[in-house]
Amino acid sequence: MSSEHSRTPVEELKSDLSTLSSSGNEGEQEGKTVGLVILDLNIEGMTCASCVSRVEKVLRREEGVHEVAINLATHRARLKVDPDVPTENLIAQVAGAGYGVTLGALNTSRSPEAERARVLRRDTIVALSLSAVVVVLAMGPMVITPLSTLFEPHQKLFDTVQVVLTSLVLFGTGRRFFRVALKNLGHLTADMNTLVALGTGVAWLFSSIVLFAPSLLPGVNPNHLYFEVASVVVSLILLGNWLEARVKDRASGALRQLASLIPRFSHRMVENGLETEDIETDFVQVSDHLLVKPGESIPVDGTIIDGAAMLDESMMTGESRPVEKRKGDLVVGGTINLGGAFVLRAEKIGEGTVLSSIIRIVDGAQSSKAPVQRFADSVAGIFVPVVLCIAIVTFILWMILGDTSLAESLIPAVAVLVIACPCAMGLAVPTAVVAVTGAGARRGILIQNAESLELARAIDTVVFDKTGTLTEGTIKVSKVISAEGIDADQLLTVASSVENQSEHPIARSIVEKAKEQGLALLPVAEFISHTGIGVEGVVNGQSVRVGKKSAMSEMEGELEHVPEGAVWVALNGRVAGAFVLSDILRENAVDAVEQLRRMKVESIILTGDSRGIAEEIGDKVGIQHVIPGVLPEEKGREIQRLQSEGRRVAMVGDGVNDAPALTIADVGIAMSSGTEVAASVSDVTIINDNLQRVPEMISLSARSMRIIKQNLFWAFIYNIIGIPLAAFGLLNPIIAGAAMAFSSVSVVSNSLRLRR
Repeated sequence: MSSEHSRTPVEELKSDLSTLSSSGNEGEQEGKTVGLVILDLNIEGMTCASCVSRVEKVLRREEGVHEVAINLATHRARLKVDPDVPTENLIAQVAGAGYGVTLGALNTSRSPEAERARVLRRDTIVALSLSAVVVVLAMGPMVITPLSTLFEPHQKLFDTVQVVLTSLVLFGTGRRFFRVALKNLGHLTADMNTLVALGTGVAWLFSSIVLFAPSLLPGVNPNHLYFEVASVVVSLILLGNWLEARVKDRASGALRQLASLIPRFSHRMVENGLETEDIETDFVQVSDHLLVKPGESIPVDGTIIDGAAMLDESMMTGESRPVEKRKGDLVVGGTINLGGAFVLRAEKIGEGTVLSSIIRIVDGAQSSKAPVQRFADSVAGIFVPVVLCIAIVTFILWMILGDTSLAESLIPAVAVLVIACPCAMGLAVPTAVVAVTGAGARRGILIQNAESLELARAIDTVVFDKTGTLTEGTIKVSKVISAEGIDADQLLTVASSVENQSEHPIARSIVEKAKEQGLALLPVAEFISHTGIGVEGVVNGQSVRVGKKSAMSEMEGELEHVPEGAVWVALNGRVAGAFVLSDILRENAVDAVEQLRRMKVESIILTGDSRGIAEEIGDKVGIQHVIPGVLPEEKGREIQRLQSEGRRVAMVGDGVNDAPALTIADVGIAMSSGTEVAASVSDVTIINDNLQRVPEMISLSARSMRIIKQNLFWAFIYNIIGIPLAAFGLLNPIIAGAAMAFSSVSVVSNSLRLRR
């Protein structure tokens, strides 16, 4: 398509995103406060929802700050502020709250969560290994009689080994909990780290005093050691944190995948115009002339000034057919040159490209999506002070009213802290997520986070992309139309013989159709390829032309009822027929839509294709509601429009063009055959592209959320019942520790039911 024709989807996308980008820096889009600027901060040290809340509060207190959106997965804050707000003040406020902070755009070259997951994996393995030894030393003699005989002469030595190993677990692999707890204390706040540090720290300190300085606690049984409680709790919490970090890394990897579409190096033409030099794409300047070779990704947005090529723009537009580009046409960075070399003039570079605009859209959508507050973290700020008060009050009342010794008064207080240890709270969601992930994986459903599980159960609308989602994304000849008196097989034979000389994807689909029908290809003479128009040649003495309808302008005859986009064929100067091209409907698509209908979930097609093509697929699959001709950023707006109607929306897609919509949707579902970017921004990935997994995922979500709620109930019921019992002296620390352990076992066992 030449430049004088109507704009292509990519050209429209380029224009709209440029408008969005420029206006986004000037202020609000919907008549709100004008003149605001967007400020991005990279924040280090946030570990839970309480941290996010704390940073939001300190930033919102600053005058001139209108909006604050923090993404825990990417450790970034996006602010909308007045232009005169001093950036150094904002940075100082965050730093004063105890967090590291730097100013800057998204770093797409590294993953802090990947490094955190690596460190947590190492620490978890070490902690679990050491804790296993501590458990054997502490519990072995009680369970295995021969060990009791073996340990008794050397009990002091084995107890000393316990304290050494437990110290390594708590203050080595688990030091992060104590470090954050101390920081929280300085700010008079509390979170899950505070609970872990309190429960395990008191158990360790009490046991150490009993072991090494029993005179400080006269009357305490010297066998009342709780090192195994402290070490196991820290180990299990580390395990949960490691699993969480892995999920966060997958979520934050989306933007890095988007950035990876741009090649690192570009071929810049030197002054003589005959040679090139390789430079890093970051150093390309506006007006530079760049050579793009076959098979390469286009580095920047620009205009072709020499040459022609077929481009794969599916990652931007969702269109499965290659697009022919010639001199004067616009091209977009990140799209792929399928064949033909050309030179482009760079016009948009760096942050000004279409792909960068999409990255900003996805980044902004991720930041603005309200994070689901985990129940355990949301109550930690209240729970911890309450437990502390109960423990202190318990100690005082036993001293005053119980007429007991210091040790006897301390034991109920310690029991309160031990049974209040949040191990089960920390495991309630992660163990269920692990279990449901395994169950989903066996069914071909990869679930990436607990938030999507909570949201998916309420889905009432599923929006499907067309190309590569409902269809296979592969061009096929679906119908052969022949003129009166022309044999369809003969038409296909001569046309495929000529097309066999071409490497064009559509040509290959015509040849493949002939092979499927067992037709033999014939020799071709005088073959000529007309770029962007079609091909022609002589077969058995007949002049054959195959191409667009425009290639038939000089031919006699006409065909009726030929759909848009068909490939026409002329024999000896007369129109002889046409080939209708279409995507193949994906297997199980009809069944999936029917299952959703039975679940009272509406299905919608959202595509960049024309209405005719969209409705044709809709009729085949059983979807009446289609939204055609939609560009990537418009897909996100359509999702928001549906959400504004009160719908809970799931988006099913496969390409970069679906990334904003996948991110904005309540639940984003990616096909495994799609791009890595789509999989990265999505909450769920469907393996083997079986669309029946979509309704199955919704059902699995409902079941998993029931399990998660049960887990949280059992995690807290032990505390609600156990704390009063411990305070009244009905539970000593050993029983309290056992109750805590049993609560964890019940949570894990309940989660494992999801595997069935």
